[in-house]
Amino acid sequence: MSYTGDVEVGGRPDVRELPGLTITKVAVGPYDNNAYLLRCTATGDQLLIDAANEAPRLLELIGDGPLGRIVTTHRHEDHWMALSEVVKATGAPVVAHPLDAEALPEPVAEPVEHGATVRVGEAALEVIHLRGHTPGSIALLYDAGGELADSPHLFTGDSLFPGGVGNTWGDPARFQRLLTDVEERVFDRLPDATWFYPGHGKDSTLGRERPSLPEWRERGW
Repeated sequence: MSYTGDVEVGGRPDVRELPGLTITKVAVGPYDNNAYLLRCTATGDQLLIDAANEAPRLLELIGDGPLGRIVTTHRHEDHWMALSEVVKATGAPVVAHPLDAEALPEPVAEPVEHGATVRVGEAALEVIHLRGHTPGSIALLYDAGGELADSPHLFTGDSLFPGGVGNTWGDPARFQRLLTDVEERVFDRLPDATWFYPGHGKDSTLGRERPSLPEWRERGW
């Protein structure tokens, strides 16, 4: 069956095969968080994006394969409830932006800034810093070394969802900061075929969301 990205807590994960990378998406916990396990097809090395909840389930997905890193997209607790248990079981280092690092329950072994590269085996993901939802929120971009330049894949945490940017709790300055970053660092740079994977709920594409950008700015959330 083809990948849809439609997963639910307690349900089956969804798996997508890309050049150089396999993506497994699973929904966990009471807040319907998405966790993503990435596996390099050349080496078998793995990377987990957001050890959000249900550590036994995440560890079952990881299996016996090496887990090279755990990326935490931002500081909010629902995205790291299983972090300590997964770190203890795998020994994997934690990756996060320095501005959110102090809020995490495990030390950040690999702090990353905007433009940094995070590797999983032979695959490379680019860090995009999207300020506003939290100070250190990050997204991860994968284009298979340019092979998928016309249709890259973007893991957005809670900074971008189908229908709008992440919550900024009615703070106009934070909203403007986040929407501006999302426009300049994501929509202005990446093509419509970019598929993005958010921290909760269903996936979407930039082309599907792009026409709504003026509406998002006008409504203020």
